[in-house]
Amino acid sequence: MAKQSELNGAYYGPSIPPQQSYHSHGRGSRDCGICCFPCCILKMIFQIIFFLLIVLGLAALVVWLILRPINPLKVHVEEVSLTQFNVTDNNILHYNLGVTINLRNPNKKIGVYYDEIEARAFYDGQRFDSITITPFYQGHKNTTIIKPVFKGQRLLPNVQGEYNKDKTEGKFDIEVKLYLKMRFKAGVVKTLKFKPKIMCEFEVPLGSESNPGVGFTAENCEFGYRF
Repeated sequence: MAKQSELNGAYYGPSIPPQQSYHSHGRGSRDCGICCFPCCILKMIFQIIFFLLIVLGLAALVVWLILRPINPLKVHVEEVSLTQFNVTDNNILHYNLGVTINLRNPNKKIGVYYDEIEARAFYDGQRFDSITITPFYQGHKNTTIIKPVFKGQRLLPNVQGEYNKDKTEGKFDIEVKLYLKMRFKAGVVKTLKFKPKIMCEFEVPLGSESNPGVGFTAENCEFGYRF
């Protein structure tokens, strides 16, 4: 009782040790420990992919906003020269065909890179020749003339009937297709390569060296894309 009076009537028991805290390292932990290392790698990969998708989406939006007013190219066959076109009894086609094709870029702010141009000639659905045309750049509001020439001979099975019919009518139904790889340019922005196909079908009579393009009228071509 004496000691208690010395403490002014207050009694203090032994001190209580601080409670220890425990940290769980189970599945609920957000830290990347050794056990969760693969999870962290996957999370990082998903974040990188998500970031790249956002960047590509913004880039595509910018390109679309720039190229939104783009007008399709205007293509037509201006002249055709057919000075030889005959099929022998063994289905060999001998031909000499020259085509003048007008490529028009009607856009005011967009240029066109023709990176690859392959011209193919068809008769009765069968290809009888193909040539490669030198690549070029076409500025805005510009017209470019290309003149593929097909000359030689080719085996074409089962065309004798169609040939005899066209010969009787005095005109041959021929098709020329352009297979392109091209890009558009607006300012400093260039698009990825597109793969359009231009289809030009026309009827042309057999001419002579002195008058090769007699009886032909200009024909528009169809513009489409291949994948």
